[in-house]
Amino acid sequence: MREAVIVDAVRTASGRGKPGGALSGVHPVDLLASVLEQLVERTGLDPELIDDVIAGNVSQVGEQGGNIGRTAVLAAGFPHTLPATTIDRQCGSSQQAATFAAQAIMSGSQDVVIACGVESMSRVPLGSSTAGQDALGPRVRARYPEGLVHQGVSAELIAAKWGFSRAELDDYAARSHALSAAAASAGDFDAELVPIETEAGAHLVDETVRPSTTSASLAGLSPAFATPEYTRRFPELDWKVTPGNSSPLTDGASAALIMSRERADALGLRPRARFVAFSVVGDDPILMLTGPIPATERVLKRAGLGIDDLDAFEVNEAFSSVALAWQRETGAPMERLNPRGGALALGHAVGSSGTRLLATLLNQLEASGGRYGLQTMCEGAGMANATVIERL
Repeated sequence: MREAVIVDAVRTASGRGKPGGALSGVHPVDLLASVLEQLVERTGLDPELIDDVIAGNVSQVGEQGGNIGRTAVLAAGFPHTLPATTIDRQCGSSQQAATFAAQAIMSGSQDVVIACGVESMSRVPLGSSTAGQDALGPRVRARYPEGLVHQGVSAELIAAKWGFSRAELDDYAARSHALSAAAASAGDFDAELVPIETEAGAHLVDETVRPSTTSASLAGLSPAFATPEYTRRFPELDWKVTPGNSSPLTDGASAALIMSRERADALGLRPRARFVAFSVVGDDPILMLTGPIPATERVLKRAGLGIDDLDAFEVNEAFSSVALAWQRETGAPMERLNPRGGALALGHAVGSSGTRLLATLLNQLEASGGRYGLQTMCEGAGMANATVIERL
């Protein structure tokens, strides 16, 4: 089987996913198109050589509807002969896009694929694609008569199951902001960031990072998901998930150039990493966000590696409780977990987060001299992806 390698991976700086955010004035098609353009410019690749573009996007409606991957290809000025598709595996959409791209290359059916993702949560609010609609249907409602729950409630259930205190959740969130602020100050993100032109100028700073965040400042925030409906349904919960220990609504886009090692060599491009193994799992849709734990177990088994063999872990910080539960169950060293901070600080532009994590993981391995890295992502309705890469 052929090797699938990563030649480059880039992302936008995050924008607050609400009106007035730094990227809220940029149409999501143009946001993704700009990232695609700059990825190709950085590598000097002729777009005629690209076989496919696979885009992740969650709220596929309105400005993000109609196959945004294809419209972004056209907006980028790429040849109209270049196809594209848009996929939805919830928060793991662009991580799944990278998996599909690598699998196409490993199978020999394609040679050069861009995996990417975009989400403009300021312009297309999360949940827009199902607003006012019954997205479950009678058979799912019959199977789960009490109904499914908001992800924030799942984060509360995880905090209760693993016994995390409010202070532990806030401490972890403060850690994320401190690490991201330090990484930004040191220029650690410079290799992955590409500018996006806005009315205020080029956007290159993660707007969601708050360097002044402390556990004490987070302690004053109120729980976000203790609605009357959920407090009646889960009277045992001591509600502690707040906006401060949850990932913020975010605008952003990201992309990775993936190709066979043979094609990279022929084009004179340096492979920076190779894909080692993949997994995707389903898990309890009520607890919902625990999928990264079995996904990690499965991908490590496929890779023939143990947790101590990995030098960096990018575990999407949808909520503090998700990353903390993953770390406790896997025994991964805390210092290797999201060493540049995570989504609690850098934001979670859901359709983009998978290839965003990939870009950050790749640069962390190169900067630290690490060999193997793992990224994993909890996803709506109880799913998760995990991927292992090896720095070359």
